[in-house]
Amino acid sequence: MAEHDLVIRGGFVVDGSGEPGREADIAIENGCIAQVGNVPGAGAEEIDARGKLVAPGFVDVHTHYDGQVTWGDALSPSSNHGVTTAIMGNCGVGFAPVRDHDHDRLIRLMEGVEDIPFPVLAEGLPWNWESFPDYLDSLSDRRFDIDVGAQLPHAALRVYVMGDRGANREDATDEDIAAMAQLAKSAVEAGALGFSTSRTLNHRTSDGQPTPTLTASEKELTGIAMALGEAGKGVLQFVSDFNDPQKEAAMLRRIVEQSGRPLSVSLAQADVAPEGWKLLLSEIEAAQAAGLEMRAQVGPRPVGLLLGLELTLNPFSGHPVYQTIAGEPFEARLAALRDPAFREKLLNDEPDAENPFVKSILRSFGKMFVLGDPPDYEPTDDKTVAAIARARGSTPEAVALDLMLADEGRGMLYLPFLNYAQGSLDPVKTMLESPASLPGLSDGGAHVGMICDGSFPTTLLTHWSRDRSRGDTLPLEFLIKRQSHDTAAWVGLKDRGLLKPGYRADLNVIDHDNLTLHAPYIVHDLPAGGRRLMQRADGYEATLVAGEIIQRSGAATGAKPGRLVRGAQSV
Repeated sequence: MAEHDLVIRGGFVVDGSGEPGREADIAIENGCIAQVGNVPGAGAEEIDARGKLVAPGFVDVHTHYDGQVTWGDALSPSSNHGVTTAIMGNCGVGFAPVRDHDHDRLIRLMEGVEDIPFPVLAEGLPWNWESFPDYLDSLSDRRFDIDVGAQLPHAALRVYVMGDRGANREDATDEDIAAMAQLAKSAVEAGALGFSTSRTLNHRTSDGQPTPTLTASEKELTGIAMALGEAGKGVLQFVSDFNDPQKEAAMLRRIVEQSGRPLSVSLAQADVAPEGWKLLLSEIEAAQAAGLEMRAQVGPRPVGLLLGLELTLNPFSGHPVYQTIAGEPFEARLAALRDPAFREKLLNDEPDAENPFVKSILRSFGKMFVLGDPPDYEPTDDKTVAAIARARGSTPEAVALDLMLADEGRGMLYLPFLNYAQGSLDPVKTMLESPASLPGLSDGGAHVGMICDGSFPTTLLTHWSRDRSRGDTLPLEFLIKRQSHDTAAWVGLKDRGLLKPGYRADLNVIDHDNLTLHAPYIVHDLPAGGRRLMQRADGYEATLVAGEIIQRSGAATGAKPGRLVRGAQSV
């Protein structure tokens, strides 16, 4: 008779503590880890993990599945990459609280900030909630492949309380702040894991308006943070342009000092200020050294736009000639682009885009790379479109078009716009190594036609522990601890992230030697027939959530043990 529900035999266990790995068995009972070591008793099911890495399930603290969880039950692509818990509601955008007349307003904000099309959200969102606790209640009976936790988004909160004044970024009155604070307190008491906000000009509605939270005052932010402090629950998540890093970091530090709540902020290297990240990181490290709970969320590779004929943007998106076919079906556009006369006309055209960001990327051939399969996320200069054009004696525009027309028009170009200002990931290594950083920023569930970074955890395990050839790597035990124990503990989920008795049986069995990340591709599985980028990896032999196998050899099993996580958890 079986003594355990499941036993994983003979794997190389890296348990999330940061300690060296060891060969061991793991016994699972009732969704939790019962034993780690030599397990003599049999399991009702057993997994032979000899020669394989066994690690905790990964906790991704920065995703945007706020809409997807209302219509779907698979939090892919994150669940394809060893993630067993995803935290959504980041960057101040989301769908609760909301009044009926503001549905479209919140959709336009999500569409603009996170590139999730209006028709997808309009058809997919059931809107069977008003308050944030209502939103959580609407998710409580739903089942997913992995666990999901939610944060209260500032933009929705501000519009709910202030209406047009909030959307138009007017200063909040004392009464407004008190109302937002009370709702924030109610949200974390109902199970929100935290509160998020945005202070970056990059975040705009789909019709070009800045996010409602862009200029929210320190008084407003402190008032909301103090409400979380009164409840004794929840983390704070910020994204900002940091035009004055010291001033902004000082404000965030004051908010933490007054509220007593942990705060994380997005950190990346920007081309316009390649050394600016160092100052912000040093400020956060100083705050941490002073005993304050502040962290920088960092990504393990460049944040890169994917450009292609099936995607939101391509190098010709701003060309008037291309715009004449932009609304045509995919096959019709391919036929036009293959026509020599149309091709010549397009290549002689000039871009005419009003958006300065779009206008700049459309001509960045010296920083536009062939993605490849498997993708190279630390490419050398000779792989740029400009370099290939020089080698071929051609123009960058012609080469870009040819590369996108490859693979039946599904070729993709890669334009890293953060974390690659100097053509190296050495700055990212420094960020990852900092005791004041956490892995984050994957944006799983968002940017469905431009970015596919839900695979960040796989990059950590492949590029940083094994494959990097242009610099030093990092210890596997360190990387796994960061992506499991440290991220889980940060958002208060202290019942997971470690492979020890009593902890949740969220874990991965990985063929680390052969773990391979493949190039992104398009699927059409969103509401209203919407398309999105997906990415898969070979080498995840099994992913378990609460002791149930949700992925085996890269294929979903159909198991749906995932639930909404309400609030902090303990063993």
